[in-house]
Amino acid sequence: MKKHLITATLYTLVTAVLLGIVYPLAITAISQLVFRDKANGQLVTQKGELIGSKLIGQPFTGPTYFHSRPSAAGTGYDASASSGSNLAPTNKALVDRVTASVAAEKVSDVPVDLVTASGSGLDPDISPAAALAQVPRVAAERHLDEAKLRTFVEGHITDRQFGLLGEPRVNVLALNLALDGGI
Repeated sequence: MKKHLITATLYTLVTAVLLGIVYPLAITAISQLVFRDKANGQLVTQKGELIGSKLIGQPFTGPTYFHSRPSAAGTGYDASASSGSNLAPTNKALVDRVTASVAAEKVSDVPVDLVTASGSGLDPDISPAAALAQVPRVAAERHLDEAKLRTFVEGHITDRQFGLLGEPRVNVLALNLALDGGI
């Protein structure tokens, strides 16, 4: 019995050290060497200043910017409070929020991702339809040609990964940064 207990304890310790310390450190080191940008959260800097991440949504509320999906994460896009709202479709608070969001967009056919939060509340992307629905507002506010802005947005659409995974999407941070850079 004592021999089995010692063997089990040693096996547990060796496994804990290998899988709890060595393996995570090895994977972290490999990811830092091979995929440094992705391993660090795909952070975006501009003029030496950190302005965001390509992987976490950010609030853009000004009329001159394309807007992200609404966020249910904490006070908005708070990665430490990532979650959906868990409100039922018939919940008055959800209906009121969506109704207010639809009215704020001031377009006749609002894509659903402009007025509903994602499951995590941190989605950095919107659908091409959501981006294109905002073109008239942004073009008017920035005094840009609407057709030219539409073409600009279409150039920022990311297709499905490997042609079959996910949906076409537009990264709102990348689009707004490119827009600030000029079209």
